[in-house]
Amino acid sequence: AVLAVAGGALTVGTQPAIGEALGMPTGTPSASATAEPALRGTALDRAQAAATITTAKTVMQTANHKVDTSALEQRVDALSDYPDLSGAALTNRISTTVASTTHVAQASATQDKRDVDAKAAAAAKAAAERKAAAEAAEAARKLAAGNTVAGAKATATSLASSEYGWGADQFQCLDNLWTKESGWNYQAVNANGGATGIPQALPGSKMATVGSDWRTNATTQITWGLRYISSAYGTPCAAWGHSQANNFY
Repeated sequence: AVLAVAGGALTVGTQPAIGEALGMPTGTPSASATAEPALRGTALDRAQAAATITTAKTVMQTANHKVDTSALEQRVDALSDYPDLSGAALTNRISTTVASTTHVAQASATQDKRDVDAKAAAAAKAAAERKAAAEAAEAARKLAAGNTVAGAKATATSLASSEYGWGADQFQCLDNLWTKESGWNYQAVNANGGATGIPQALPGSKMATVGSDWRTNATTQITWGLRYISSAYGTPCAAWGHSQANNFY
């Protein structure tokens, strides 16, 4: 800490920083000691100057590298002449050096906090980006798996059961129907009429009522197709029967 003495005597034995700065022996007074060497007047001011320089140098050495310490360096250089100074000139240089030291210490602490906050923010951003990338990769993996024939059939089986209560017999009819229509290929397009996707919606844009990704997502196509079958025929077996009789559904 920077020494600040309003006036009066300062005992060297209780102020090791000042004693060491002046090259005087220091230590804890013994119980039998009756007196300690005391600093007064100019000697006290010079002791304060030496201690102030020591503190200032410590602050500069430990300051954040982004903090400008040039002004404090100049103050320290100016105060280094303290053995030849006295009176108001010495007091003023001590005061300005203390103020500059305090400023650097506060600026360094502020910059340290900014650095910590910036590092934490960068780490959080990187973690969020990694999470988003992982989620995107997982979504892409699930989409690719769902777009295979096996994946599309698994999705259709699940939705037919959970949304409509259709069991294995109805799924068999659905399998027959969509195998005939598209081979469960989400990219299928009928060259003659433009019917699109697994359920062969005509036009394919009808499936946009379920999702804008109807061109690339088998699940979107299946969801629309099951709704269509339920609305138009009631069950997949009824739709399959109509297809067998009329070659369309």
